[in-house]
Amino acid sequence: MSVKAIYPGTFDPITMGHVDVVERASRIFDEVIVAVARPRHKTALFSFEERIYLARESLRHLSNVVVKGFDGLMVEFAKKEGVKVVIRGIRAVSDFDYEFKIAWMNRKLCPELETIFLMPSEEYSFLASSLVKEVALLGGDVSGMVPEVVQRALMEKINNGK
Repeated sequence: MSVKAIYPGTFDPITMGHVDVVERASRIFDEVIVAVARPRHKTALFSFEERIYLARESLRHLSNVVVKGFDGLMVEFAKKEGVKVVIRGIRAVSDFDYEFKIAWMNRKLCPELETIFLMPSEEYSFLASSLVKEVALLGGDVSGMVPEVVQRALMEKINNGK
């Protein structure tokens, strides 16, 4: 039996921490869908299409990973895709409280959907997309924090005034 998992997020932008979690998940599951969400509650630096492109380029080395965009409830997208497992990344204890609430809500909405928490490597445990954007916008070096394609896209956004 093939086991398919989903790793949802806004990925604005995808970081090396995200890539690390996807690489770990790709060794556990037969197929991993990286589900790029169209955010309703925050404004993204990168457009929906740009975020999908950057995720695809960043994960192209993983043959059992596909990147898809979705709009609406993640549980509905997961059902449509035939997914039974949701992957959530946790960097620190502070993430757990928030992620735990999301997992319980997802379970309430879709009881057959299980949530698995994965930690990134220690070297990426501090990374957050919001921090990476702030460092880049203030002229800091984000190499090693994001894939090269993302670093180029960040520099282009910054140099072109978004």
